[in-house]
Amino acid sequence: MFERFTSDAREVVRGAAEHAERVGSRSVDAEHLLLALLALLDREAGRASFALASLGLTDRKESVKGALGDARRRAGLSQAEADALAGLGIDVSDIVSRVEEVHGVGAMSGVRRDRGWLSGRRPFGRGAKDVLVGCLRIAVAHSDRRIGDEHILLALTARPGVPAEVLADQGVTYEALSRVLYSEGEAKAG
Repeated sequence: MFERFTSDAREVVRGAAEHAERVGSRSVDAEHLLLALLALLDREAGRASFALASLGLTDRKESVKGALGDARRRAGLSQAEADALAGLGIDVSDIVSRVEEVHGVGAMSGVRRDRGWLSGRRPFGRGAKDVLVGCLRIAVAHSDRRIGDEHILLALTARPGVPAEVLADQGVTYEALSRVLYSEGEAKAG
């Protein structure tokens, strides 16, 4: 499937793997794909960058990164999941605070502090695999011959989880992206 990826999409996948390795994550996750897409905004490369800029995300990158960091501290729980647990009387922020008192900040993030624990490449986690399968389906549904970075972005917003929630909080939804990328009569990403 990787041979069908555009150079920008390949860069996103490589960037996600590099980010996962840099932070000591056990696997490449969907959040790493989003962080790699955000890195492309600096270079204004690709259709995903065009779409994100069109939706005003350029000036709010740090807010997105902060929200991803908060979710990582909650062991990857989305805010919606934390709110649901609160409805059951479980205070996730209290649990995180208690764990971090004993084990240090970020203890629930799944990041290993002894970064030499794994040699070679990081495996792709279930979430990242689902996004990559989703981007293939989205490309096929739009009759696109190649899988671009925009398909990765669309797939991130199409599946439930932290990346979709964080992007939706910034007004970046599947529907909004589809309008920017595929609508006739409006500005289209070239």
